[in-house]
Amino acid sequence: MLFRSTPTAAGQAVAAAVPTASHAPATDTVKVMRSVMVTMRDGIQLATDIYLPITSDPTQRFPVILERTPYGKTQPSRSERTLNDPQPMSRASIAEFFAHHGYAVVYQDCRGRYESEGVFVKYTSDGEDGYDTCAWIIEQPWSNGRIGTKGLSYAAHTQAALGSTSAPGVVAMFLDSGGFSNAYQGGIRQGGAFELKQVTWAIKRAMESPGILGDKAKYDALASLDIEAWFRRVEQWQPGASPLSLAPEYEDYLFDQWQRGSFDDYWRQPGLYAEGYYGQFPTAATVHMSSWYDPYSRTACTNYAGLIAAGKGPACLILGPWTHGNRSQTYAGDVDFGVAATLDNNLAPDFLALRLQWFDRYLKHKPAGNDEAMPGVCIFVMGGGSGRKNSEGRMEHGGHWRVESEWPLQRTRETAYYLHQDGSLSTSTPQQEQAQLSYDYDPQWPVPTIGGAVTSGEPLMVGGAYDQRCGPGIFFCDASRAPLRERDDILVFQSAPLSADVEITGAISAALWISSDCVDTDFTIKLIDVYPPNADYPDGYEMILTDGIRRARYRNSWEQPEMMEPGTIYQVTVDAFPVSNVFKTGHRIRIDISSSNFPKFDCNPNTGAAEGVSGPVKVARNVVFCDSLRSSHVVLPVIPA
Repeated sequence: MLFRSTPTAAGQAVAAAVPTASHAPATDTVKVMRSVMVTMRDGIQLATDIYLPITSDPTQRFPVILERTPYGKTQPSRSERTLNDPQPMSRASIAEFFAHHGYAVVYQDCRGRYESEGVFVKYTSDGEDGYDTCAWIIEQPWSNGRIGTKGLSYAAHTQAALGSTSAPGVVAMFLDSGGFSNAYQGGIRQGGAFELKQVTWAIKRAMESPGILGDKAKYDALASLDIEAWFRRVEQWQPGASPLSLAPEYEDYLFDQWQRGSFDDYWRQPGLYAEGYYGQFPTAATVHMSSWYDPYSRTACTNYAGLIAAGKGPACLILGPWTHGNRSQTYAGDVDFGVAATLDNNLAPDFLALRLQWFDRYLKHKPAGNDEAMPGVCIFVMGGGSGRKNSEGRMEHGGHWRVESEWPLQRTRETAYYLHQDGSLSTSTPQQEQAQLSYDYDPQWPVPTIGGAVTSGEPLMVGGAYDQRCGPGIFFCDASRAPLRERDDILVFQSAPLSADVEITGAISAALWISSDCVDTDFTIKLIDVYPPNADYPDGYEMILTDGIRRARYRNSWEQPEMMEPGTIYQVTVDAFPVSNVFKTGHRIRIDISSSNFPKFDCNPNTGAAEGVSGPVKVARNVVFCDSLRSSHVVLPVIPA
């Protein structure tokens, strides 16, 4: 097991961790073959570094650990750090660590990146390239035919891609914060909207491309780009007139994904849609690790449950309180979760030790200490802190780890919390026969993104837990520190102060009865833990937990969008990413309803125009109904005390 003791009841805390592994690389005992060019089925060659243990037997074969990355096979990995040493380790150091423990390690540049040939098209070439790389590995004289895969984010997406193509030799996978279960519903698009982190990511990565690095004028122009100015006129972008026009291959794939609003065969490709290929996955042991403020928590949960249902596995699900890949930090954004929050010293001595144990068990058949039981689900339940500022100026929210045996939790009580016209939120259904609230949504003055499950959004947005109020440095905010709830385009519904703790653990969904005076618009939800005032936060603290969005044209079908009739009442479902949090006694549960969350998502122009196409915008008068016949509500996964 990942942990040295076996919890027998749901809710028992994680016990002592696995033994510490030696991190000192033995470079004099590792052979390195750099930039071996591996030929793909179409003749394109991918640059590959190979690290081999040097032993007394030159014919010895080793289990192999593979990482395929667009970030440079020789570049430092920003997330490969520990609690004790925040300096990122190089990929060479990681490879030498595993080679020192008896593994051949393979790092490969993805197609069109760094030293690899071909044109970079984000995500969609990684299934076949991953398969061909694995087929090559198992034929090498240093390979024993058993492959483990690893990697964060894009390097997790490449794992799910090769898994979807039944790549040969794969017996263990460690997918960290990625591995698209369905990129149409998380990672590229969500609820019909487009995730604009794809733009900020593409700008940074384009600066590493050969076409930009080899042209000083283009590099300088891209480096000096005023990204804030571009995003203030995003509705005017079009191919050839966007912040990526200097890097056509990046602009091409970006607009291709942006303009594909309907769920068609493009979104069902292996690199984007693992849940369509679970039956084809290797029967490999898999870890699915993510976190509550990571854009891939839904992906991790879906892949974990889907592969188990398909008879694959064994599998393990780990969900921490972190932002994307920051597993050695106690905080996410402006909130601290305490010393229990890190992976280090709680789940294992550190991330290297955790992966070494996993690969030792499934690539080398080593027992996991004195415990042969399989891990299931390990989640960090947020909440329980003092609510005061710590010495670093962050709000103390607290939390603890808990081992479970399944996901979603069987003991969950799906509980409807109803929206009331007076702004209250309760389990009582509205009694009024006619009740509604309205607001005007202006695409040119959207609700700003303040934290949440965000990555790759700098300098416009960052992920994490934040007080939902404006301030300096928040894009599309002023410096007034005004709370978002004071905006006219946000409907706020909150419970009375709680008389007892309430834990929610699982996915969040809202059923809203709505109308609009436009043919299309968006509806967003946000779940917030509202702290009562204290000396450090005299106005309280409104901590974001999760959020979601739904584009109205996709209210009935992802494949066949339908415009609305202005003034007609419809029901829409808005899904948010999963979360685990204890709302403490005295806190309030809050749901915010609006129509934008920018720049996390693109803004709906309200005109019914095609996705990702420039053009005029309209202000929409949007209505949410909250009466006895049209009882809009949010369903929370309440865990009994």
